[in-house]
Parts: sequence; structure tokens; C-alpha cells
Amino acid sequence: MKMQNKAKKPHVLIFPFPGQGHINPMLQFAKRLHSKGVKATMVPTVFLSKSSFFDSSASIDLCTISDGFDEGGFEQADTPDAYLSTLWNVGPKSLAALIKKLGHTAHPVDALVYDTMLPWALDVAKQFGISSAAFFTQSCAVNSVYYHVYKGHLQLPLRGSHVSLPAMPPLHVSELPSFVAIYGVYRAWLDVLVDQFSNINEADWVFFNHFYELEPEVVDWMSKFWNVMTVGPTIPSMYLDKTLENDKDYGMNMFKPNAPACMSWLSGKPKDSVVLSHESVGCFLTHCGFNSTVEALSLGVPMLALPQWTDQCTNAKYIEAVWRIGIRARPDEKGIVRKETIIRCIMELLMEVGKKGEEIKKNSIKWKYLAKKAVDEGGKSDKNVDEFIAKLI
Repeated sequence: MKMQNKAKKPHVLIFPFPGQGHINPMLQFAKRLHSKGVKATMVPTVFLSKSSFFDSSASIDLCTISDGFDEGGFEQADTPDAYLSTLWNVGPKSLAALIKKLGHTAHPVDALVYDTMLPWALDVAKQFGISSAAFFTQSCAVNSVYYHVYKGHLQLPLRGSHVSLPAMPPLHVSELPSFVAIYGVYRAWLDVLVDQFSNINEADWVFFNHFYELEPEVVDWMSKFWNVMTVGPTIPSMYLDKTLENDKDYGMNMFKPNAPACMSWLSGKPKDSVVLSHESVGCFLTHCGFNSTVEALSLGVPMLALPQWTDQCTNAKYIEAVWRIGIRARPDEKGIVRKETIIRCIMELLMEVGKKGEEIKKNSIKWKYLAKKAVDEGGKSDKNVDEFIAKLI
């Protein structure tokens, strides 16, 4: 759906947590809104706006707020605790000032889509009486774990070796997010992730950056509490429906990529033999960050899972046992994944030994089709975005 002949476009602020893995999916969502006739404005921090590489062809406006570290961002702070406490103190005032300023222009803000790791943004939206949508950049399963910690249903430190939660497969403690599995490590980040739910009941919408078929049981369970909508996959259109002109990259990079050199190397390799959208890619050795996982899944690329921390072990569980699109390379008794293990897993994925790789490849093709279908016109995610826009008109 694209709005026709409307005198005033609805104006939506997109406010991500200042990290690459949060900016990417939310910027892609902003592009989707823009393609449907919405005025979409990204809100990075002052430092990121000065230090990041932003693709101006995306037709997305930028308005900045301060995180209290305008000259150096996260690196300017001594510790995560120092950065987060300053952001929590400075950010709400800066965001409120921006919304107030835009209120005196021809395009006042109609809705705020905020990263759930910044729950205070919802309180700011309420101050101005504008609609709000919470945007999760991790999976429903991972966030369900944090929700149960928030509610006290999952007591920390954990007791026992397994956890059973509604609408999810049984999980070994090692398959839970590391902040939960290893209690006390990076406590500041655990607090942020648990506090995502502190005021979420007041949000008008709750968005997830993947598609319904990926986690239908958990989405349905969460929909009992909130107005949940899947709006992804939030990856460049050229990898999916190809309806967004020039949408060939994520559009904002905190580090300067060397794409020509990478593409040149890939082009010299046989088909299905290597890294993701290039035809040479046969499998993807991944740390299992959720953006990387969704991108590989959407491109039909089998994965060799090598999770490290945060949500990655839970994503690896779903990659291997639920979506069945990859193999997890498991560590030995010393906690080290040996090169022999990685070689064996690659051989399986490339179908050079055994039959597991053949099944994984078939499943990967299935998920690629479902990902594209979700964002195609009339797909579940496309309809959800249209429904959101219709409420703003």
C-alpha cells in the first residue's frame, strides 16, 4: 500500500539504540515506511551522525540527539555502566527537545518507533501524546527469556540444567542468552535487556524485525499481552522483493567497509563454495548475531553456528534444531572449538560427507521463499506495515 494524494504525510521518528546491530534493522524499516509514502526520520546520536558512513540515497532524514558523549560515543565513556547511566540521564531531555522542535515545523511527529533497549523513549512519547511502537532487534524466543526474568518466573542465578518456557523448545542452560546463563557477567547489559519490559504495556504496537513463520508459537503467545506485529525481514530489498529502488545496502556503517575487495575475491570462487548473497557462498560460519542469522536465512544460505555470547547461543539452538538450516560447531571439554570440528561441519554443510547437508539446503531454500513472501505485497509483514501506517493517517 502506498498513500496517494495525501496533503500531509505522517511523520515517524525511528530511534535506535546507538549500535550497528540496532541501527541496521531500524533503518531498513524506515526505508519501508518511506517507500509507502511516510516521512521517516532516523534519530542517531550526535557522535554517530559525525563518525558513521551514511548513504544519502536512502531518502531518510536524520535528526540527532545527544547521548552525553558527543565527541566519542561509547568509547568516550569509561565503562558500560557510565555510558548507560549518562544516556539514561541526557537522552530523554534531548529526545523531548527534538520532538518539541519538530512540533513547530510543517512536519510534527505522529509516531515514535523506539528501540526496546531505550524504554524511556516511550515515556517521552507519552508526554507529547504521540503514538509509540516498541521495536525489538532480537528474536521473540530470546526476548521471551528476558521477559520471564523480568516477571520473576525465571529466577537468577538459575538452578538445574534445563529450562522450559511457554511456546519454546526445552533449552539447556548453555542455550540461553549468556547474561542469563552466566549470572553476574555484564550485569549492566542484563539490566537493560530485562528493563525492556518495564513499560512496554503502554506501547501501541510491538514490532519484531523478522517474519511470522519464523517463530509462530512465540509470536502468538506474546500477542496475548501486546499488539505484536512482525515487520521483517528488515534487510535490503534487493535480497528479498526488490521493490525498493537502490536499496542494495543497509545504508549506515559505523566502520568503513571494503566491499570492492570482498566482491573481487568472491567472484573468483566457484558457485556455492564460500561467505552471503554472492552465488559463490555455500555456507556461512557465523557468530549467530540475530541480524546475520536473519540475513543468511533470507538468502537461503546454510549456517555453521559458532556462538559466543549474549543472544547468540539461543539463536544457534534455533538454527540447528528448530529451523534446521545449519550445524553448531560444539566446543570440547576445554571450551574450545577445534579446527577439525569446523572442517567436519563444513564438509557436512557442503554435502561432501553424509546427508545432513542436503536436508539443510532444502530447508534453507524453504525459508528463503517464506522470507520473500512475507515482505512481498500482500504478505504478512507487508500487511502489518500497512496496518501501522493506516492508524497514522
